[in-house]
Amino acid sequence: MVYSNHSKENNTLQRGKQTMTNTTIFNALINDYNFFSFTHDYIFGFCYKGLVYSVKATSDILPFVLKLDKASRGAGYALRFKPTNEQKLFLIARGAKAICSADLFNNMVAESKYNRGEIFEKIETEYAGQTWTKDNVPFYMDGDLTVNGVAYQIKFEKATFTNEKQMMALKSKRG
Repeated sequence: MVYSNHSKENNTLQRGKQTMTNTTIFNALINDYNFFSFTHDYIFGFCYKGLVYSVKATSDILPFVLKLDKASRGAGYALRFKPTNEQKLFLIARGAKAICSADLFNNMVAESKYNRGEIFEKIETEYAGQTWTKDNVPFYMDGDLTVNGVAYQIKFEKATFTNEKQMMALKSKRG
């Protein structure tokens, strides 16, 4: 399946159908991501009103908290965890817990060579009593953290899940 055609001609012709096209691309990317993903369990992190929150969730929540966005470097569209305030309230209602202040978190990031997502992953890993090490294991090979036999992907706000180019590459490897 080709998710989208990004030629200028297509964008002009498709402008009137863009909402439907974007919805189709969004759903296809989520379905394909779920198909290839090693795990369907997640730990999401986000800042809200001066606090950093953490919540465990499963893949059924993805359509409600992910966003279709432009990918970088010509990779088409991307799925990103960029929750709105309304979506953050939804996650809090689903059991998100405050884990630290945003100021403490931002200071940890500023004093580190790691980005916000990596610092959040480090916090979650150490909270689980494990030692964190930076890795680049793809989502289709393993989770970021395994606790009691459950593998979790850990995502902090603004994280990219996947993009069209990556999904097409996985599909072509599968044959």
